[in-house]
Amino acid sequence: MGGHSLKPLVVLGATGSIGGQTLDVADGLGVPVYAVAARRASDALLAIARRYPDAVVCVTDPGDRRDGFLSLLGSRVRFGPGSLTEVAATPDTTVVNAIVGSAGLRSSLAALYAGNRLALANKESLVAGGPLVAAALEEAGEVIPVDSEHSAVFQCLAGEQEHAVAKVVLTASGGPFRGMNREDLAGVTVAQALNHPTWAMGRRITIDSATLMNKAFEVIEAHFLFGMAYDDIDVVVHPQSFVHSFVEFTDGVVKAEVGHPNMKKPIQFAITYPERVATDHEPFSIAGKELTFFEPDVDVFTCLALGYEAGRVGGTAPAVLNAADEVAVAAFLDGQIGFLDIGDVVEEVLGRHEATAPRTVDDIFAADEEGRERALEACRRRAGGA
Repeated sequence: MGGHSLKPLVVLGATGSIGGQTLDVADGLGVPVYAVAARRASDALLAIARRYPDAVVCVTDPGDRRDGFLSLLGSRVRFGPGSLTEVAATPDTTVVNAIVGSAGLRSSLAALYAGNRLALANKESLVAGGPLVAAALEEAGEVIPVDSEHSAVFQCLAGEQEHAVAKVVLTASGGPFRGMNREDLAGVTVAQALNHPTWAMGRRITIDSATLMNKAFEVIEAHFLFGMAYDDIDVVVHPQSFVHSFVEFTDGVVKAEVGHPNMKKPIQFAITYPERVATDHEPFSIAGKELTFFEPDVDVFTCLALGYEAGRVGGTAPAVLNAADEVAVAAFLDGQIGFLDIGDVVEEVLGRHEATAPRTVDDIFAADEEGRERALEACRRRAGGA
């Protein structure tokens, strides 16, 4: 299949890791890039703009470089948060949403209501805005997950009957602290927490991997992506990260997607689905590889249990979970609170929240703001008592 049969791409979060790999995949497939977007007017975005001279360039917050970008890029540059939703709603495009943070939700909804395919790498769209995304999907558009675990489940489900699915099992690397107890974790440093054994990722997601909060978010995402009850979504720790996830069916058959840890594969699949396009890739040999699996220790890594709790409560609870975690992780990275405080802060904030059913994006953002304020307060108390 040639690139001409694939729809042009809108790449949101183009300067990030997923965005950059998406552009490489697009070049390999010969897919045109209609638009690229980033939060800041950076040199990296300028380089991307020059790489794709016909692409619309969106900058959420240009700062003092607005005039410079205008003079260099002219009429193809657009500014402000509205520019993202505008290009996401461009008909007949595939929108790759790799924005980090809750700002990605509006763009996801814009893409879906325009009837576009949403290749989703923005966790907050489903973690915070799951009910709104589910409502949008009933009307228009489609979501193909880009996360390696959800892509694995999606591929295992292809061609299967919905009623035949018994269980989804998401794999977790376990992060750098697998096997430790709470006493061990009390004194871990930021550098230790950022030293992920398998994946090279951004700072927040790396800490979320170390606390297993990242997996908690993925459980909530899986609930919305695949319509699975929380009792039917399991997590297993798999340090080698070769098995990306499992699906168990009602007849006892288990399917898994297995391969090298490589984000370009799920990105490409989200763009080309339902087709597969041949690429130059490192062949995967299972021979000589050790595969081990463990139950996660939710008594030590409490964030995973908090994710299930927030998911079962539903409504605005997952938005508060996400907001509180973002604040707590930032406080840990700044040396204000300890590693174990992250889960304690989130638990406190979640326990104080009275969840409601969100009707609009503003409802989600109000819950997000509440979660942030209460988490900041909880972090300050802990920092002051340190």
